[in-house]
Amino acid sequence: MRERLPFIWLPPILLVLCASAAAQQPFNTDDAEVTPKGKWHFEFADEYDELRAINFPNLRQNTANFKFAYGIHENVEVGLDNQYLGLFNGPDPNLPRTAVGFGDLDFSVKYKFHKEKEGSWLPDLAASFNVEFPTGDSSKQLGTGLTDYVLNGIAQKSLTNKTKLRLNGGFVFAGNTLTGVIGVNTRGTIYTGGVSIVKEFTPKLQLGGELTGAATANFHLATNGQLQVQVGGNYELRKDFTLDFGLTNGFYATSPRIGGMVGFSINF
Repeated sequence: MRERLPFIWLPPILLVLCASAAAQQPFNTDDAEVTPKGKWHFEFADEYDELRAINFPNLRQNTANFKFAYGIHENVEVGLDNQYLGLFNGPDPNLPRTAVGFGDLDFSVKYKFHKEKEGSWLPDLAASFNVEFPTGDSSKQLGTGLTDYVLNGIAQKSLTNKTKLRLNGGFVFAGNTLTGVIGVNTRGTIYTGGVSIVKEFTPKLQLGGELTGAATANFHLATNGQLQVQVGGNYELRKDFTLDFGLTNGFYATSPRIGGMVGFSINF
């Protein structure tokens, strides 16, 4: 409990901002939707992960992530996100037992360039471009020390009027995918991908699952690969305000062994 205390104050402060919601979180596979012109979107999530034995002396990681997006034009949004990280380590002369602080700051732009039409095989199509600046303290593993450039393509297809399939594919031009100690830490080109399926079970409840991964150009997954599955969903607590939740199981060295998250999503 002592390890989680630095994050207890964050949800109450952020909850006062609540007004209305979206439903992509908790999934890492991005959807094709963008924030409407002149509107704001906000997401907050706290994720607690048990790390794999190969990551020792790193034992656990707590990531409190918050993201803002604003619709600057029809079908175009800009975004800003950061994390408040807590790393909990075993004995090591080069690392503190506990490191807490903000991570790297990320700016993004997202453009939806095709809308799915009934009777057409073409899905919703969108693309995003992210630049992440090394604002976190890399000496404590809170930041990467690198500037990251990421391009991601998004396809979203309605399988039924209540079920959506989403596909992502992209790559990191330079930098890496690290958040704290989770992610591929090799510099250079990294290929990323994800697939999710989400179904609306009731007007208030959506549930789904996803598979996401990342690999370097040499595809040495055992040492520099990331692969994880997540199940989770959203529950509408009130009109346009959702509670988001998920459970993660990871594979290979750069993924968490197991983790859980809870958060919320709003529009205003």
